[in-house]
Amino acid sequence: MAYQLAKPLLFMMDAERAHHAAFKGLGLLHSTGFLRTLTPTVQNNPVTVMGIEFPNPVGLAAGLDKNGDYIDTLAELGFGFLEIGTVTPRPQAGNPKPRLFRLPEARAIINRMGFNNGGVDQLIKNVEASQYKGVLGINIGKNADTPIENAVDDYLIGLRKVYNHASYVTVNISSPNTKNLRQLQQASEFGALLQALKTEQARLADQYGRYVPIAVKIAPDLDGNQIQEMGELLIANQIDGVIATNTTLSRTGVEHLRHGQETGGLSGEPVRAKSTSVIRELSRVLDGALPIIGVGGIVSGEDAAEKIRAGAAVVQIYSGLIYAGPQLIADCAQAIARRQSQR
Repeated sequence: MAYQLAKPLLFMMDAERAHHAAFKGLGLLHSTGFLRTLTPTVQNNPVTVMGIEFPNPVGLAAGLDKNGDYIDTLAELGFGFLEIGTVTPRPQAGNPKPRLFRLPEARAIINRMGFNNGGVDQLIKNVEASQYKGVLGINIGKNADTPIENAVDDYLIGLRKVYNHASYVTVNISSPNTKNLRQLQQASEFGALLQALKTEQARLADQYGRYVPIAVKIAPDLDGNQIQEMGELLIANQIDGVIATNTTLSRTGVEHLRHGQETGGLSGEPVRAKSTSVIRELSRVLDGALPIIGVGGIVSGEDAAEKIRAGAAVVQIYSGLIYAGPQLIADCAQAIARRQSQR
């Protein structure tokens, strides 16, 4: 696979620089028509989640294409759906560099990007310019300089702006890289946010004549009581889906590695078990009331199947893609199909 040839060169670069270089290379292959010939075939395995039909259950997690700059390129890799963002109402530079670190020995990444993006209006321009007709999730967040007590306002701005351009909208309240953001996962604030979003969703559905589902992305660093409370509020407010999970603040298993003590969110293989545990407990609490999108530590096809066994309806990948390349998409789709045939 071409990616495995390019990977050693990319890993010699600073992680953020390599990210941009990889996208430029993929974009060039896409524009010349060669990307499709280099991409593994992903088997068709439709699944309906949140009222949306996904051609296969393997999606791209938010964070890789924050501004929707590479939608058409990513679509050629075989994903069943794409999620772009996180995008904020106003452009922001994010945290100072360096802010992205590889931990190759653990197949992990630590990032403290801080919602760096060009703002929601730029993302919408990119979506409108793309040719992609598949399932597109748009992930929204709050600006770093918006006081936490005004966070709901930012989420409502984001929801209004992206609503008619998205297949579904994800509300990111679980990034560890925006100060106090995870405070919104506390029961009182969580309930108020969900209520405001559902009220606005109903108004927008009337305005545009189409219902766009809302999913909420939660952290892996939750205890049983928090999962119970959040699950009950998700049900009570009729939220359409939940994405479990974001990155972790834990450094268990990587603290001895180079970059292992960098601040930020840890993703990749070390978060796999923690994420799966949250999915399993959340599935018990929700009892089928709304679907779970499983993400966190998927670096092999079996990891994806494990998320499905734990209660996820579909999965998303990001960090695993950095280590395994596009072949991971096909491997995950195949493993999930194999697991489903064994039921």
